[in-house]
Amino acid sequence: MSFSLALRHRFPGFALDIAFTAPTPGVVVLFGPSGAGKSSVVAAVAGLLRPDAARIEVAGRLLADSAAGLHVPAERRRVGLVFQDARLFPHLAVSGNLRYGLRRAAPGARIIGFDEVVDVLGLGGLLARRPASLSGGERQRVAIGRALLAQPALLLLDEPLASLDAARKDEILPYLARLKAAWALPVLYVTHAADEVVQLADTLVLLEGGRVVAAGPLGEMSARGDLAWAARDDAGAVIATHVAGHDPARQLSTLAFGAAAIRVPQLAMAPGHAVRLRIPARDVILARDMPGPVSVQNVLPARVRAVTIDTGRHTALVEVLAEGQAILARVTPDAVARLDLVPGAPVVVMFKSTAIEVLVA
Repeated sequence: MSFSLALRHRFPGFALDIAFTAPTPGVVVLFGPSGAGKSSVVAAVAGLLRPDAARIEVAGRLLADSAAGLHVPAERRRVGLVFQDARLFPHLAVSGNLRYGLRRAAPGARIIGFDEVVDVLGLGGLLARRPASLSGGERQRVAIGRALLAQPALLLLDEPLASLDAARKDEILPYLARLKAAWALPVLYVTHAADEVVQLADTLVLLEGGRVVAAGPLGEMSARGDLAWAARDDAGAVIATHVAGHDPARQLSTLAFGAAAIRVPQLAMAPGHAVRLRIPARDVILARDMPGPVSVQNVLPARVRAVTIDTGRHTALVEVLAEGQAILARVTPDAVARLDLVPGAPVVVMFKSTAIEVLVA
């Protein structure tokens, strides 16, 4: 099953021409600067904008096909929509706001239960409170819960954390990650914040000026040195792994992907638990030969896939493949020349366990 979208629309002074396909269920993140067209895509998917031309299909359900004259009205699309502003009913307690979502569910569509939403989103202690007494993060959790209880076939989140400060964002992101695991829903998530992308995205769609710059699985997109995304100071490959075991004596946990193992400071997770990691490109070291004894815990054989020179920063972005997983390294052009880092060259990729960021578990 897939989420397939192709649309064209002309606004005064701006043209939208966007197409992508992503597997479902999963989280598709639209990332780009203000004015890139992200919210217009959400409006078109929700049925609030009728594009000049469009074909939108979600998990086998056709929502729009202008060539066939099909445009499913917004109220029949079974879409849950959450904006920057939670838009809760101020006169209702949290429980009342949530149950309003249940009342909006189509007959026979109920799958997601009230108690389940309360548990996953951590709303149990808030049910009797009014929206005015909630923090911004709490209000957004309630808004997401209300949207889920309407039993949507698709969840649309249009920059839901944009109005929150860093502390409130840190509060809500773990709940959004839990939402991914709890319900096999297609989710379209809009943001211009890289930290939200790396924690939540399964598929990343980069937008600029109303066009798709690139689209694909997050693990692949995060390690592409040819994208402007990789020029960020916090650029780094995102890798899906699972807990393979623990070594309490060494205070380390082993995370596996393919036949490779990565060691990180010990985690409080059971073997088999899924873990998403980000390896900052600036902390990756490349060598042509296996080193002797070193303090670095992670030393993997790899092969160079591509090299992109960032002339503006006098650095190079080297993409390497280890066990089929792309990893990105930021080095100097001098290192590229000295090590003869050309596509296909065998290398050793190294990174400290303490440099790895555990993002989602």
